[in-house]
Amino acid sequence: MFQKDQDIFNLLFESVSEGVIVVDEQQKIVSTNTTLEHMFGYESKELVNQPLTTVIPKNYRPNHSSHFKGFLKAKSSRQMGHGRDLFGARKDGTTFPVEVGLNPFEIYGKTFVMALVIDISIRKQQELEIQQLNADLEKKVDQRTKALSESIKELKLVNEELDEENKKRIEAERKAKEALKQEKELNELKTKFLSLVSHEFKTPLSGILTSTILLSKYKLTEQQEKRDKHIKTITDKVHYLNNILNDFLSIEKLENGKIKYNKSTFKVSKVVNEVIYGANMLLKDGQKINYPENIDDISLHQDEKIVELALSNLVNNAVKYSSERTVIDIDIKQNGSFTIFGVKDNGIGIPEKDQKNIFKRYYRAENALLTQGTGIGLNIVKQHLENLGGNISFKSKENEGTIFTIKIPNKAEL
Repeated sequence: MFQKDQDIFNLLFESVSEGVIVVDEQQKIVSTNTTLEHMFGYESKELVNQPLTTVIPKNYRPNHSSHFKGFLKAKSSRQMGHGRDLFGARKDGTTFPVEVGLNPFEIYGKTFVMALVIDISIRKQQELEIQQLNADLEKKVDQRTKALSESIKELKLVNEELDEENKKRIEAERKAKEALKQEKELNELKTKFLSLVSHEFKTPLSGILTSTILLSKYKLTEQQEKRDKHIKTITDKVHYLNNILNDFLSIEKLENGKIKYNKSTFKVSKVVNEVIYGANMLLKDGQKINYPENIDDISLHQDEKIVELALSNLVNNAVKYSSERTVIDIDIKQNGSFTIFGVKDNGIGIPEKDQKNIFKRYYRAENALLTQGTGIGLNIVKQHLENLGGNISFKSKENEGTIFTIKIPNKAEL
């Protein structure tokens, strides 16, 4: 059928680098070029007049006829396979991957299909190698990622250990600083204590010594009044020293846990009467203590001596730190659980900067340094009240006065 243009046709066929195979409508091979023959392992013209299935692997042959007919019906050039892998069958039965482009055409009233075939074995091998390289790379990346994750975990663990060590170091430094601060405070406390003891004991002892010397000079009967005056001075100074010693003894017992509380039921009015009786002997000119109202029916089950000690301390301080012609108010209320004692004065008050330290042992406010006192009374009262389930608080303004409040359970725990 190509007789007239045979030379031209052969020239074109052989010049194409791809394998070329031409089939008719019956899928019979009508022509091939040398490239295709070498590709499939055939001799020159050996494939002519052979069915197309000759170069198709056996497992693809059953469906090939229908695909071919569909292609002829469409009559449009296209790539064969549509994403599927295609294979050719060599003469020796081996298969190899191919890429096929289909081109239908008509000549002399007949339809033919020309297929351009490319052996892509090398490309597939390269793709496999690339896939293997990618797989190996992914494996290495995964291994590196795992190794990095482990390193990060180890680093995190090391950081946590360092953080823990740092926290321990900081805590150790804090404790060291706290210990140093406590040691410094203890040294200051010792110095203050020695100064206080020296002052508080020296002054009354000097008074006792002076009164004793003067007392020996008053021998006449008519000098009895002067003798009585000095005897009273000696008695007062001895009582004062005895009270100081009792306070020191109380501190020692509190610190060593040797305090045993004697709990009993008693009328609050009894304690108030004792406290006011004792405070009346300390009143300055024109000072007055207002007796609390409506307390006859108030009773407590507590340590009576401790309640008296606490209230006495507050009332005596109110007298001591208030000037002449001032009023001290005592107020007592009781609810179902607690009894609240309030002692209000119009005295010198507590400076704001001293208020946070007022319950510390041996501490005295700046405006009270010239007034006789040890600075341990409130500390002792606070510890006793807390041991009995109560507490003590205050509100104060310098030069305007102070209100101390004691809150104690109506019934002490057994």
